[in-house]
Parts: sequence; C-alpha cells; structure tokens
Amino acid sequence: MALDAIALCARALLKIGATPITAFTDGTAEATVADALYPTTRDALLSANAWSFATAHVRLARVDAVPVADFAFVHQLPSDFLRALSAGPEGRGRGLTCRIAGDRLESDAEGVVLAYVRRMPETSFPPFFDQALIARLAAEFCIPLTENTSRAEALWRLAEGEFRRARLIDAQQDDQPGFVDFSLVEARRT
Repeated sequence: MALDAIALCARALLKIGATPITAFTDGTAEATVADALYPTTRDALLSANAWSFATAHVRLARVDAVPVADFAFVHQLPSDFLRALSAGPEGRGRGLTCRIAGDRLESDAEGVVLAYVRRMPETSFPPFFDQALIARLAAEFCIPLTENTSRAEALWRLAEGEFRRARLIDAQQDDQPGFVDFSLVEARRT
C-alpha cells in the first residue's frame, strides 16, 4: 500500500507513542512538529543515497547567462533536484567537469545530461524506503514531543539500521556499473 506524507508521519508518531495526525493542520503539537520536520527529513534521506527509485536523467536547458569564472555555459537544474550524481556532455551521463552554483550547473559543454536524485511523490516510495523514513521521522519527532533523550538515542540507532537495510535492498536490485575508462583494465585487454 502506497503511503502519503500524512500516513508516513502518523506511523512515525505511533512509534513514539504519540497521537497520529490526519492533517498537518490538525492544530496539535504532533501536527506542528510533523509539518515543521517532515519536508527536510524526507529530502535529507532521499539525498543521502543514490536510490535507484529516485534517480533520473535529464537534458538540462541552457540559460542565457555567463558564468563569472572557469566555465563557458550555464544550465538550469530541474525543480525536483536534490543531489547531482554525474553530468556528461550531450549523449553521455558522466565525464563532464562542472560546478553547481545555486540552482544552476556551470560547465564548458553546450548540452548537458545530468544524473541526479530527485524529490518525488511519497506514493512512489518503495516499502523499504517507507520503513527507513518512518524510523528517521520517529527519531526526529521524539525529543520535541517526548523530551526523552534516551528514547531518542535508541530511535536514532533504529533509524540508522533501517537506513542501512534500505540501502542494501536498493543496491541489490541494480547491476553495479563496472570500471569505465580505467587505464589498468584497458592495458589488461591488450
């Protein structure tokens, strides 16, 4: 079952023994804390790993601006951008020297293909990521709602374990890329 932001927060609140919410505007302390902490916690967890379900490739649109130094072209980052994984010239997904400055990418290539981690709808999260996010939210919500530091520490340990488990599951569903353009591999082939 796909969970939305409210359902994820409600489950995290249940883990700490708090009253679950039905909306971020419930007017309760739980809703206020969830509303304040949820977006940044979600984005931090998404950007903490190159999740296969949150990775996208896009051709960036060029911007009519000139970088201050070092590069020739400026490209606009996507609105759902959280973290860059790699960039390449047109037709390639990596190998480009570039710099991210604010919401733009600067490089010497006219056309840029960006591989990045994106913000996506919660209902698209796989169950293993839901569990990691719920555990992280419970750890984040614990001190503001319960003021219990020992419980918060235990929840942080649980959240770290869930994060490691989610990373392992995510990594097992992809082929791992081999070495590309590595001189020792090329020398061995000849």
